[in-house]
Amino acid sequence: MNRDDWQNLPLGKETRYESAYNPQLLHPIQRSISRAHLGLSGDALPFFGEDEWWGFELSWLNPKGKPQVAVARFTFPAASPNMVESKSFKLYLNSFNQTEFASWDAVRETLEKDLRAAAGAPVIATLYDVEDAALAVARPQGYCLDQLDIDARQYQPDAALLALDARNERVSETLYSHLLRSNCPVTGQPDWATVSIEYRGPALKREALLAYIISFREHQDFHEHCVERIFCDLQRLADFDELTVCARYTRRGGLDINPLRSTLRNKRLPPRFARQ
Repeated sequence: MNRDDWQNLPLGKETRYESAYNPQLLHPIQRSISRAHLGLSGDALPFFGEDEWWGFELSWLNPKGKPQVAVARFTFPAASPNMVESKSFKLYLNSFNQTEFASWDAVRETLEKDLRAAAGAPVIATLYDVEDAALAVARPQGYCLDQLDIDARQYQPDAALLALDARNERVSETLYSHLLRSNCPVTGQPDWATVSIEYRGPALKREALLAYIISFREHQDFHEHCVERIFCDLQRLADFDELTVCARYTRRGGLDINPLRSTLRNKRLPPRFARQ
């Protein structure tokens, strides 16, 4: 599949919603398509990471026909060859609605089996009761860049906007912004996110970083590859001892996507934020 084939995906098209379980609804997208534009190829990736999806519209029937509802978390490894196209994921989850499953474990095992086949790598599914305390939200940690008063006129990403602080200090800090907006490459619909950059090394110029984040405002690409572009552009700017970039996107159609890319193998996403 190449970029032209994206127009044939179900995203943005009128679609019949199936209520009987159908794993064939899932549409994989090769990560290599967008990674090629970053100069990335094969398995030699400059980062570790994962994509954490949350599903808030999951329901099925128990053996007595009684509906069950849950919130699901799905963890895809960044090294998997494929992503899953978001509307196909929604349609797939919708197909559980009128299907009977013997137990919650049976649902989880089915999800993991089907998503592994689509992603080409193991996927972890976790189901939560809708009143589970684990669903509580938190505030972002670190310094919020949004309070900076800057001129921002560039709305396509440009790594040349990035700069190091003139004081030439080495720091360990977390910077974040609620102003990341990108656009779906298939439908053009806006995608909104809080992006966080945690690093140890030469200090970034904060005003420049905010201008760079804002520059994604009219950029068209998938959530996962926007985060990978930010990571790669920062990694090419300076030799950081540690670097982690993650974004928590707001949900659409009951799904939100939260990519993380890091130089650290076991880095994990922060808790969910209130805007999700």
